[in-house]
Amino acid sequence: MKESNYISIAEALKMGATSVNLRGWVYRERKSNKFVFIVLRDETDIIQCVVAKSKNLEIFEKAEKLTIESSIKISGELKEDERAPTGYEISVSDLEVIQIADPFPITEHQSPELLYDNRHLWIRSRRLNAVLKIRHTIVGAIHKFFRNNDYYEFDAPIFQPSQSEGGATLFEVKYFTDKMYLSQTWQLYAEAGIFSLGKIYNMGPTFRAEKSKTSRHLSEFWMAEMEAAWMKLDEVTEVAKDEIRFILQEVLENNKKELEILERDIKLLEGYVEAEYPTIKYAEALDILNNKYQMNVPWGKDLRTNEEAKIADHFKVPVVVTHYPTEIMGFYKPPSEENPKEALCFDMLAPEGYCEIIGGSERSLSVEDMSNRLKADGEDPNNYKWYFELRNYGSVPHSGYGLGVERVVSWICGLDNIKDAIPFPRTMLRKAP
Repeated sequence: MKESNYISIAEALKMGATSVNLRGWVYRERKSNKFVFIVLRDETDIIQCVVAKSKNLEIFEKAEKLTIESSIKISGELKEDERAPTGYEISVSDLEVIQIADPFPITEHQSPELLYDNRHLWIRSRRLNAVLKIRHTIVGAIHKFFRNNDYYEFDAPIFQPSQSEGGATLFEVKYFTDKMYLSQTWQLYAEAGIFSLGKIYNMGPTFRAEKSKTSRHLSEFWMAEMEAAWMKLDEVTEVAKDEIRFILQEVLENNKKELEILERDIKLLEGYVEAEYPTIKYAEALDILNNKYQMNVPWGKDLRTNEEAKIADHFKVPVVVTHYPTEIMGFYKPPSEENPKEALCFDMLAPEGYCEIIGGSERSLSVEDMSNRLKADGEDPNNYKWYFELRNYGSVPHSGYGLGVERVVSWICGLDNIKDAIPFPRTMLRKAP
């Protein structure tokens, strides 16, 4: 039979009672003396198939040999059956075995570590299939949002000669006879790009050598970043809010089935689309933490996960926190003219314990201030000569931010661990498969 004669399970389910030709893998199987029940899966859905011994002994004997994840092609009559997993069942009239799978190493109630060891097989699970489809929508939504708003896609090098987010988290790599570092962000190069293209965005891999073993950190992740000339802090925070709402709308429009598989509260996500997202200053956040929740957080301390979670859950929607203490911020985040102790920067915190999903700022225009802050961190300002030169040739106010793709995927999908938001996670303790 021609490959073009086969349809997907999702297409078959839309057609209703009819003759169908399907192909896929054995998701589950159950055998008796008279019947073999196969739950077939493909990339779109699952469907129950029944092979009756009384109808065709040869096909029945083929079906008896099938194991989990065996690849097959089937033909048969599709009919409604409320007892079946997706409401339909196929009475199999023909069966072609492509490959009998070895005993599948993943069974029910496996430890998380075994699932990560077998990630190359576990991505076949319905759960990860659903997550990856939602991730696909999220990435597409990011591109769509920025292109719809007249941003140009702009790529920056992954090999970079200096740090941009702190030397302690750099991955050093050999570069011919010299050394370079894997990108921590595209930002420094983006600041060059805006003087040509005005408004730009990027989606790319990011590397942070953080010695962290939490459920919120990866050593290799994807960041969606934007940068815009002439944009100030109060404008860039609104872009971030609009982007998150747009992403949520796209997922709700395209992935309700996947959200149901993940048992995600769809009504809650719909509420996030309609809600207003508050903007508060760091000082106001401290006031909430200390006076309402008696957490005793001193000025000048960066907010930890439990403190971020408390702020987001206080508002019960994504919240933007601005004006963090200058002394704990990156060298390129400028102090406010009104209060130099406060930096013109922001984080967006997601509710339900997912915390920071976006971080950004206005960009400093003072070479002197940036040089002094780099020196204070033990960095050589001469390594940033090209970056500082951007301030000498038509410098203008500009701002940008980075969105952690896996953090947004985790939040929207309701995941317990960020490692499930990416096909093959890389952490301090995991570099394979």
